[in-house]
Amino acid sequence: MNNTTSKTALLAGATGLIGNEVLQLLMNDDTYTSVVLVTRKPLSISHPKAKNIVIDFDKLHELSLHVQHVDDVFCCLGTTMATAGSKEAFYKVDFTYCYELAKVSLLMNAKQFLIVSAMGANLKSSIYYNRVKGEIENKLKELSFESLKILQPSMLLGNRKERRPGELDAKRLFKALAFIFVGSLKKYKAIEASDVAKAMLSIAKMNVKGIESFQSDRLKAIADTVEESII
Repeated sequence: MNNTTSKTALLAGATGLIGNEVLQLLMNDDTYTSVVLVTRKPLSISHPKAKNIVIDFDKLHELSLHVQHVDDVFCCLGTTMATAGSKEAFYKVDFTYCYELAKVSLLMNAKQFLIVSAMGANLKSSIYYNRVKGEIENKLKELSFESLKILQPSMLLGNRKERRPGELDAKRLFKALAFIFVGSLKKYKAIEASDVAKAMLSIAKMNVKGIESFQSDRLKAIADTVEESII
């Protein structure tokens, strides 16, 4: 196990809803002295421990030519069918890019891979979105990471850069009906992207080996624990 004072994190998806939250947390966490940000376009960030690698995501296998070593990988890549424009484009982002990132991470000796998947991920789902999420989860489990952590949040709350009218309506409904998500339904309650990010970083810092999935209720509980430790 590497000394936690000299760990390197790699983050993909830093411009997304959860990824941007993770980025801010990594910049302010002493666990990581170096943070590699993998993007398709340059980021407007200036921080002593940030290293922005701009790369064609269709050539993610070349990432190891630019980075020799990382410890923990935070994969926050993801899109929607509406944004992608087709099933093929959606699949490329939510499966191919995530899988290629995972494979090249092993070449950089990454020990821990954390990915944001989704509630309902299931290889046999009749819903294409959930089926692709299930497929990437299954493929990642075949790789030889010491630690694979899969986050499965429910409806995400937060301010996206792009407008998604249908999603906005769903968020309003989830908020209005929040009172019904108790007991066994608690895992379906909408969750703030910032809470998913807090949980993601906290899970990474636990350094627990093996494969484990975390649904919304657990993510929220972990995030709340982080908040309590700050107060």
